[in-house]
Amino acid sequence: MEPHRSAEDDRDPGLQPERTRLAWRRTTLAGTVATVLAVKAALNNGTDAPGITVAALCCVLWLGFLTVAHRRIRVLAEGGKPTPLTPRHAGAATLCTVALAACAVALIL
Repeated sequence: MEPHRSAEDDRDPGLQPERTRLAWRRTTLAGTVATVLAVKAALNNGTDAPGITVAALCCVLWLGFLTVAHRRIRVLAEGGKPTPLTPRHAGAATLCTVALAACAVALIL
C-alpha cells in the first residue's frame, strides 16, 4: 500500500515563478504597444497641447509600470521562493495600468 501523498509532493516549485515571470513580460509588452499606439495617435491628430500632454502622461505611466514590472521579473528570475508583491508596488502597478488604459482611450476618442 502506497503512503498518502499530498498535493505539495507533486508540485514543482520552479514552474509557478516561471509562469509569473512570463506573465509580467507579456504585460510589459502589452503596455509598450499601448504606449506606442497612444503616442502615434497623439502625433497623427496634430501637435495640439492636450494630445501631447496625454501622450507624455502615457509615457510616464508606462515607465512607472515598467519599473515595477522589471523589479518583479528580476526577483522571480533569481530563483528561490518569490516574495509576495508589496502593497505599494502592487498599487503602483495597478494605478499605472489603469491610468495608461484611460489615457489610451482618451487619445482614441
